[in-house]
Amino acid sequence: MKPLSFVMFQLFCLLVLAGCGESKQLAHVPSQGIIVSFGDSLTYGTGVSEDSSYPSVLAKLSGRQVIRSGVPGETTDQGLRRLPAVLETYQPDLVILELGGNDILKRASKLTAKSNLAEMIRMIRKQGAQILLVGVPEFGLIPGTAEFYFELEEELDVAAENDVVAKLMKDSSKKSDPIHFNEEGYREMAEAIHTKLVNLGAL
Repeated sequence: MKPLSFVMFQLFCLLVLAGCGESKQLAHVPSQGIIVSFGDSLTYGTGVSEDSSYPSVLAKLSGRQVIRSGVPGETTDQGLRRLPAVLETYQPDLVILELGGNDILKRASKLTAKSNLAEMIRMIRKQGAQILLVGVPEFGLIPGTAEFYFELEEELDVAAENDVVAKLMKDSSKKSDPIHFNEEGYREMAEAIHTKLVNLGAL
């Protein structure tokens, strides 16, 4: 028979591991609240009509106003400069931040991309909005979400969806070209973000 102290230690470890798997909770976004989807071409919806972009699909799923604020080709440097005006204009309750893919494509510094995203997260919080960070992958034969998104999630205690974009990048049936999604892909992206927001308590 195992000593009681050893059993208690095992139980403690299980509780710690369970706690590590918990998502950061968000405050409920009211029905009249505003969500801003801020990002690059994946937020803009390159490859499909505006109605099929992920922000438009998310608006239908959530019953909230979702502003599509995506600029194709935008890097984190450019996004950092653009963000203040967007926050001032819309005064959002929640910002879905999806940027960094163009930094990776251009082989720009990942440390700079991470620093820019961290500054955007701080800026959004200072304005009073909540954040959902959407990770994008390193591009290659088997795309996987870039490590700095996981680092930001932990270091800044930010809610994140780090799976869906990398998953879709591996599925050619969900893409309109090597980088961008088709209608089915953007719908799946919106559904994954919607599910994450529901699980976090925002919706």
